[in-house]
Amino acid sequence: MPHILLIDDDDLFREMLCATLTQMGHTVTEARNGEEGMAKYVRAVPDLVLTDLIMPEKEGLETIMELRRKYPGVKIIAMSGGGRVTGADYLQVAKAMGAARVFAKPFFREELAAAIDEVLGLPGA
Repeated sequence: MPHILLIDDDDLFREMLCATLTQMGHTVTEARNGEEGMAKYVRAVPDLVLTDLIMPEKEGLETIMELRRKYPGVKIIAMSGGGRVTGADYLQVAKAMGAARVFAKPFFREELAAAIDEVLGLPGA
C-alpha cells in the first residue's frame, strides 16, 4: 500500500483529498504547509509527495526545491488553485523543478489516481 505525504493548507480540501486517497488504498500522512511537510517527510518516508504550491510558512515551490536537494529520488506531484499569478504559471515552474506531474485545482479523482499509479509505477498506469 503506497504511502503519500499530502501537503495543503486548505483544511477542507486536504481532509477531502485524504479521504479520497485512503479510499484508493493509500496510507496518507497530512501536513498543513511545507515546513510541517518537511518535518513529516523525515519521519514518514513516503513513496510520493502530493503538494499544493501556494501556502503559508513554506510554499510548495520552496518545499519541492528542498525535497529535491535533500532527497533527489523523491517522487512529487504538485497542485495549485492559483494565486497572484495564474496557477498554470506556478505549475510550469513546479514541473521544471522536478514535479513528475502537475494539476490545476479542481481536478478529477480519476486523473489523480492515474497520475499516482504512473508516477509510482503501479499496475494499471
